[in-house]
Amino acid sequence: MTAPYKRSRRAIAIPLGMATATALAFLPNVTASAAEASQQVAAADATSLSYVVNVRPGHGTSASVKKAIAEAGGTIVTSYDQIGVIVVHSSNADFAKTIRGVRGVESAGNTRNAPLPAQSTTDVGTPQALTARQEQVARAEAADGQDPLEPLQWDLPAIKADKAHEKTLGSKDVTVAVIDTGVDDTHPDIAPNFDRGASANCVTGKPDTTDGAWRPTTGESPHGTHVAGEIAGAKNGVGITGVAPGVQVAGIKVATTAGYFYTEAVVCGFVWAAEHGVDVTNNSYYTDPWYFNCKDDPDQKALVDAITRASRYAEKKGAVNVAAAGNESYDLAADSITDPVSPNDGTPSDRVIDPSKCYDIPTQLPGVVTVAATGAKGIKSSFSNYGLGVVDIAAPGGDSTRYQTPAPPATSGLILGPLPGGTWGYMAGTSMATPHVAGVAALIKSTHPHAPAAVVKALLYAEADATPCTDPYDIDSDGKVDAVCEGTKNRNGFYGWGTADALDAVTK
Repeated sequence: MTAPYKRSRRAIAIPLGMATATALAFLPNVTASAAEASQQVAAADATSLSYVVNVRPGHGTSASVKKAIAEAGGTIVTSYDQIGVIVVHSSNADFAKTIRGVRGVESAGNTRNAPLPAQSTTDVGTPQALTARQEQVARAEAADGQDPLEPLQWDLPAIKADKAHEKTLGSKDVTVAVIDTGVDDTHPDIAPNFDRGASANCVTGKPDTTDGAWRPTTGESPHGTHVAGEIAGAKNGVGITGVAPGVQVAGIKVATTAGYFYTEAVVCGFVWAAEHGVDVTNNSYYTDPWYFNCKDDPDQKALVDAITRASRYAEKKGAVNVAAAGNESYDLAADSITDPVSPNDGTPSDRVIDPSKCYDIPTQLPGVVTVAATGAKGIKSSFSNYGLGVVDIAAPGGDSTRYQTPAPPATSGLILGPLPGGTWGYMAGTSMATPHVAGVAALIKSTHPHAPAAVVKALLYAEADATPCTDPYDIDSDGKVDAVCEGTKNRNGFYGWGTADALDAVTK
């Protein structure tokens, strides 16, 4: 979340101008079928908004509800009967209000404020390109058995992933789904471990499995590709190494061309993952357009209900859902937070919310593993959200190099990963911390293949390295406390149950 009105939990803007523009290469065999479908819908009805209508799960949409939707001016896009969520388009401004009064409807609300499709893109969170000099240094320092860029990955030893790899790289029977902006499966660090059968494009709220539909098109965010490489970058003598380089990774594209993650797409992503054997989902975003969704607002309540149903369904089917805590240095356990960015696809205004009643979704949903970020010195990243009882675990997400400088030969305090088109670059954020935890969860699942999601989560927390509060926390050394950590060594607001430990994941 690097701009006032756009939110991807991808990469935080790093101080001192560290982010530089990176040209993205054209991706081979990319299909824009889902984007084209969305544009065709919009062309047919330029004033339509998208809605979710939540009914009792487990039964097909009743004839009376279908009739009421049509009479209220709605068109059903798809129905997820297993969780009771219906995706609807309508140009009737009173559609949600009308349908909420229908017998059998439990909640309903619009998922966006902008007409379909979302507004045009602006590039945020642009990664810092890997320089030729950095690559040369890394290759010179690489030891036997290391991938050529691995010496620049300070984040791997920070969670003992390098030691874990001496034991195992993880199992090909384990799949992690990157619910994100799309994954370039042609990248040499990703192609060997890519699970096409578990990949799809869910942008419209209905899965599109056209070949390559899960890839970002030219000019779209590199975020999902970077995340996928952090999780399962192959140990193949090329580029970087992932936390779990022997597991499979799938791409479930849920972000519009403009970079928005709307409810219908996120619901589709979780349900698709649930029904395609996914063991872990990585969620480095918040669901637009509201940073926090307040259940006393009927529209926002419907969004919380829909994604709660979808994420719980995925966990019931065996998936561990891992999500980023966010990049605003918010205390998510505070009595109140001022949210200045919502709705980010409309006209935002400052609103004071209670984070115990207004939720960042999926981050604050029940059962979701919430991840805070640490830097190269192992302390909370300057930007990372925190909160006792909200943050479950911490992992490397990078930070300004001047705040947390890594040990040589690494030169950047950011996280190195693949970019679309076969290149590599640095990014930072709780977005980058989350795939480290997803990777460790995948290693646990590899070690304990029959463990249900609840057991994998319990092991994830039990095996984390207890990390005491950083007190005082003065990240910029200006003599002022920048955040207050509450709790004990074994569980606190900065690090949750501790810092993720990949070695314990494969030995215990």
